[in-house]
Amino acid sequence: MKEIKCNISLGRDIKSPYILDSIFSFLDKIQKLNIIIYNNQIQKKLGISIQDYKKIKGRYKIGGKNGKGSEYILNTNELIFEGEYINGKRNGKGKEYHNNGKIKFEGEYLNGKKIREGKEYYNDGKLEFEGSYLNDKRNGKGKEYSDDGKLKFEGIYLNDKRNGKGKEYYDDGKLEFEGSYLYGERNGKGKEYYNSGELKFDG
Repeated sequence: MKEIKCNISLGRDIKSPYILDSIFSFLDKIQKLNIIIYNNQIQKKLGISIQDYKKIKGRYKIGGKNGKGSEYILNTNELIFEGEYINGKRNGKGKEYHNNGKIKFEGEYLNGKKIREGKEYYNDGKLEFEGSYLNDKRNGKGKEYSDDGKLKFEGIYLNDKRNGKGKEYYDDGKLEFEGSYLYGERNGKGKEYYNSGELKFDG
């Protein structure tokens, strides 16, 4: 696309909103944002409110405070989130993205934090985790997968760590360990198995 340079004072120089519309049709969302955010004249002539381009923690959210919207990294076209908002916070279903455009997380949010069921993905798009969330962390039942798609753990989580009963698996899918965990480590009663399936430890 041919580079277009826009003077921020053009809102005072160009009187017709139709000409402004024509100019803006050649720009992407971030280029439009960089002009609109500094110029009240253009905002009025195009009927665009600065509240539609709200800054959030170094990012810009394209869309209003309520309903569907998208977030981009400042001064780039890199999409980092798209989903539903209430009062400017992520509420409802949404998707987060890696910087390569692949989905990083999809699930539900409440007041900006992950809740209920959701899925995390590696940056190549393969499933990394599926399970329950609370306050932005893994909480409740869940399953972890290796980067080659193999199930490596299933059990209970508390604040992102394995807690309670769970099972670990070898790369070929055979059971390696079943027992209790505390703060991410094996604690309490458990059984460990050789890859052949024979019992290795019970205690």
